[in-house]
Amino acid sequence: MIKILIADDHPIFREGLSKLLHAMQDVRVVAEAASGRQAVELAGSLRPDMVVMDLAMGDINGLDATARIHDRHPGIRVIVLSMHANEEYVQQALAAGASAYVLKEATPDEMRTAIDTVAGGETFLSAAIAKVGTPADGGAGKSGQAKPLTPRQRQILQLIAEGKNVKEIAYQLELSVKTVESHRAELMERLGIRNAAALVRYAARMLPLSGR
Repeated sequence: MIKILIADDHPIFREGLSKLLHAMQDVRVVAEAASGRQAVELAGSLRPDMVVMDLAMGDINGLDATARIHDRHPGIRVIVLSMHANEEYVQQALAAGASAYVLKEATPDEMRTAIDTVAGGETFLSAAIAKVGTPADGGAGKSGQAKPLTPRQRQILQLIAEGKNVKEIAYQLELSVKTVESHRAELMERLGIRNAAALVRYAARMLPLSGR
C-alpha cells in the first residue's frame, strides 16, 4: 500500500484528487494539507511514502515545502503537481528534491504511472515537459535531471538572484569568500551552467519562483 499526503490550498481540487487516488489500487490517501507549512508538519508526523505537492501555496510555497521535506525526510518522495510547464519551474522542483513533475492537465493514467515510477525509485516527468532541462545556460546537464541542491546552495542561489556579489554573500552568511566561491562552483556544476554570468541570469529567472 502506497501512503500519500495531498498538499494543495484549493479544497475542491484536493477533494477531486483524493477521490482519484482513493480509486487506485494499492494507494491510500492518509491526509490532506491546505498549506506548505502543514504539508511539512504532516510529512514529519505521518511519514507517508509520497507527497503530491502543489507549487503555489500561501505561507510556504510548494518548492520550499518540497525542499524541507526532502532535507528532513529523504525517504519521502514528492510528486509536484503544477499547471506550469516551463523549464524554470521544472528545474526548480527537481533541484528542491522532487521525484516527479506532473501537470494538472495530466490524465488519471499518467498520475498512476507517475506514482508507480516514483515508487520504483525513478524520476518521472509529464510527457509534455519530459524534454526540458538542456544543459545550455541553466539546464540540468546531460542526464536531463537536476541534482538536488543543498539548503546552503539554495540560500546562495537566492542571494545571487537578489543581486548580491560574492563578498556581500560571504558577509551576510558569515562565510569566507573562498567558501562562497566553492558553493557557487558546485551550483554551476549541478545546474549544468558554464559560467558565473549564466548563473546570475539563471538565478534572476528563479527569483519570482523563490519569492512566491
